[in-house]
Amino acid sequence: MASHDGDRAVALSRQLAQTHQELLHQVDEIRKGLGRRKLNDDVLLTHCLAFCASLTAHHKGEDDGMFSQLLRERPDLTTTVAKLVEDHEMIASILSRVRELAERAAGLHGPALETIGRELDGLAAIMESHFSYEERAISEALDDGFPDTGWPGMVFGFGLGRRPAGERR
Repeated sequence: MASHDGDRAVALSRQLAQTHQELLHQVDEIRKGLGRRKLNDDVLLTHCLAFCASLTAHHKGEDDGMFSQLLRERPDLTTTVAKLVEDHEMIASILSRVRELAERAAGLHGPALETIGRELDGLAAIMESHFSYEERAISEALDDGFPDTGWPGMVFGFGLGRRPAGERR
């Protein structure tokens, strides 16, 4: 029978995968909405900024919380964590471009939306690859009884999954 701590670790591993799926869903919803929504009410800007904030908070929580704890418990994963942090920096750069493009494209159509669409397509591909690698690389460590020292709130505690009333998954 698994211990309570082991059950919690497995739950954290699953929660990480679920959070990643939700972030991918959010970027996909924004991509699908390009050109279909009227952007004069800054819908694009609002959705992009909310998504960018969610992804940034998630990665900051991983960098400052989960990865720090992971390195204390599993120094053998130093190279893996360094690669994940490097990915976070690359993704942050793309998010910066997405925010800038969203601010300029709000209320516009055509080429401006095509540019942000291409940027979001690239971001989604990188996110999917990064999340898959991260889950493979560290889930085992999480499932081996990785201690919860408060880092889950940093990684998962930024309101993912909440949608405005009437908006469906």
